[in-house]
Amino acid sequence: MTRIIGGIAGSLRLASPAKATRPTSDRIRESIFSRLESRNIIEGATVLDLYAGTGALALEAASRGATAVMLVDKDGKAAAVCKQNAVLIEKALAKEGVELEFRVEHKAVSAFLASATAKFDLVFIDPPYEVLNDEVVTNLDALTGVLNSGACVVVERSSRGEKLAVPAGFELEEIKSYGDTDVYWLTAK
Repeated sequence: MTRIIGGIAGSLRLASPAKATRPTSDRIRESIFSRLESRNIIEGATVLDLYAGTGALALEAASRGATAVMLVDKDGKAAAVCKQNAVLIEKALAKEGVELEFRVEHKAVSAFLASATAKFDLVFIDPPYEVLNDEVVTNLDALTGVLNSGACVVVERSSRGEKLAVPAGFELEEIKSYGDTDVYWLTAK
């Protein structure tokens, strides 16, 4: 079961497509969001969630103060679940007088990035572990054109594979390990 951990929509359960995703664990999400909040990155942010799955990462940010979220997943079931979950969070926020702008794109990440025009402050990249690092690096390269200066990019990868080569345009702040998951903290230059 995936749920929103904190913020206005805290404890709401999110739908999940059967076996189509590997949601980030509550423990890892709590660690990520504690760090983001301590750095004042979430409030008012425009958030992009690539390989969104359930949308839990972007929707957690929305629950904690992000004002706009974009969820991208090429899997049709995952994109449908992202939309369902975004509507749920939007309604919870509306009850508290908070507006959320959201969009769900049923596209491959590369296709989305090739046509994206919006600018983002916070990006989550959590592809299936089978996705090769080369694809992630290609997506990071394409992402540089849609990031605001100083944007934070959080990338999740398997700790069992080779380390991700961080492309030019990003500064690697830290790699934090959580069992079988490595979380890369990048800042757009």
